[in-house]
Amino acid sequence: MLKLSGICKTFNIGTVNEKAALCGIDLNLKEGDFVTVIGGNGAGKSTMLNAIAGVWPVDKGTISIDGTDVTSLPEYKRAPYIGRVFQDPMMGTAANMEIAENLALAMRRGNRRTVRWGVTKSECKHYREALEKLGLGLEDRMTSKVGLLSGGQRQALTLLMATLQKPKLLLLDEHTAALDPATAAKVLELSDQFVAENNLTAMMITHNMTDAIRHGNRLLMMNAGKIILDISGEEKKKLKKADLLQKFAELAGVQEETDEVLLS
Repeated sequence: MLKLSGICKTFNIGTVNEKAALCGIDLNLKEGDFVTVIGGNGAGKSTMLNAIAGVWPVDKGTISIDGTDVTSLPEYKRAPYIGRVFQDPMMGTAANMEIAENLALAMRRGNRRTVRWGVTKSECKHYREALEKLGLGLEDRMTSKVGLLSGGQRQALTLLMATLQKPKLLLLDEHTAALDPATAAKVLELSDQFVAENNLTAMMITHNMTDAIRHGNRLLMMNAGKIILDISGEEKKKLKKADLLQKFAELAGVQEETDEVLLS
């Protein structure tokens, strides 16, 4: 479903701030894979996600989604293929529009726009059923402005919007980092639910090793613009946080013993 071949990206080329962010990334995701990605700041996690989404062009390599080469496509032309949830709950929704109107926009993502009613009665019924799955009571607030919702409610809504039209690829960019622990757990639970129900191919960046181990069927660790560890199947199921720290120390060539040092 996703294939990265020899992806390289360097920022500020030819200046004192030159930074090689991605160094020959090769990655294949099969349909239904739910991959978690961890690594320290500057490891290349967000750069890889942004390269896939088309936020900026890559210097070398190719990106294919479901057999389609999207390497040269701008971000808006990748919209039919990708659903994305950002770290900031304020992104991904239109604050001054109603919940139902936001869902209508998500339903039309990648489609040609015409002059017609923004939200039909049949769509309202569909949106209500979808909102009920969140378990947040938003199905009774469909005419409320999204800006009135809490951060957790907005993030749950953004997740629903990103999966409303089954995307080829779901990108979760530290989507629980700005939430309190209880709300983050709820959003992660919904993420697992939506990925499983729709057999989505998903990639989730996280700074939380416990979440990286607990969620998904595959785990990637990045360091200095490279993927240094790729664990899946039974090996991932048996993985403990201490094991992950030890593997990072061995593969990255450093001796770190805590979450804080690894992920700061």
